[in-house]
Amino acid sequence: MRTIHLVLADDHLIVRQGLRALLESQAAIHVVGETGDGLEAVELVKQLRPDVLVVDLMMPGLSGLEVTRQVRQRFPNTRIVILSMHSGEPYVMEALRNGAEGYVLKASSAADLTQAVHDVMEGRRYLSPPLSLEAIELFTQKTRDATLDLYETLTRRERQVLQLAAEGLSHNEISSRLSISPHTATTHRTNLMRKLGLHNQTELVRFAIQRRLLPLE
Repeated sequence: MRTIHLVLADDHLIVRQGLRALLESQAAIHVVGETGDGLEAVELVKQLRPDVLVVDLMMPGLSGLEVTRQVRQRFPNTRIVILSMHSGEPYVMEALRNGAEGYVLKASSAADLTQAVHDVMEGRRYLSPPLSLEAIELFTQKTRDATLDLYETLTRRERQVLQLAAEGLSHNEISSRLSISPHTATTHRTNLMRKLGLHNQTELVRFAIQRRLLPLE
């Protein structure tokens, strides 16, 4: 059995250390990189090209959902497993729509996570019990409509700025995180606010929460 090279992304260090120990206790899994930041997770995948990315749903810098979207578009050979405390169908549906092959609840057993890693490597989807793939597919069909999703009109950079702005970073802090000028950061924020029809920081944060880019609490 060939070794599965894996990148692990979770913003809680103790959780990440426990997950790494769990995964590396399996002879066929080798964690080649880890991070607690969403932006860094995408960069690690770019540098290391792992077989599997295990990423928390809620991450600073870039949400797990947006990490999933970007990795799927840019590095399609990397399979993605989402870790989440949220079992609601909208979260699962969004993760699958963005390109995740696995969705594992944090309340699941250790065996569930390792099973998810092996299943996605073999081309299968994995959802933690009691999640049902059939139920998710029915939910997707029920909620599908022809209206334009304004979030889809944003560029990759605008999505990054949206996440960081929603986390409360200033234009200077955003420019530093993304290695762009403060003027460029301001321009991206202005453009995304216009595209989304938002008028102030409160509306921006509310939108980010509704899109599950930020936790509810």
